[in-house]
Amino acid sequence: MPLKVSNFMTSKVLVAHPDDGIRRTFFRMRENEVHHMPVVDDNRQLIGVISDRDLRRPEWVDEAPDLSHIYELDDDMSVKDLMTSNVTVTHTYDTIAKATKVLLNNRFGAMPVLNKDQELVGMLASHDLLKALDLLLDEQKAAKKQR
Repeated sequence: MPLKVSNFMTSKVLVAHPDDGIRRTFFRMRENEVHHMPVVDDNRQLIGVISDRDLRRPEWVDEAPDLSHIYELDDDMSVKDLMTSNVTVTHTYDTIAKATKVLLNNRFGAMPVLNKDQELVGMLASHDLLKALDLLLDEQKAAKKQR
């Protein structure tokens, strides 16, 4: 039976709003140890994604050897100024194999997960795929022992 995204995604999702300041968003990501945050509107509809990488883009930050420039940021810029709007998603009913191909082909670290009603219900990250791989390897090992 194919493994489904719903079995491996992270359901507790930290979200950002388009008008959130980038400094606040950076520190929320850091405190919660996340690298990607879905951006939702007032109706909790997905409108974008922001990553810690977006918050360190050289296009808007002077070249710096470390992250000290983040401490100098204020919230004059908002999430909507830096978020990716054209978001690639996966669905709860998609297979892990399909989602893995999307992440690999696009070189994403994570992507939002929507249910059949197109509601945001989770995030699928590369570490979630490692959990799926670990399960498959354990199942293979168990099958070999039964032979």
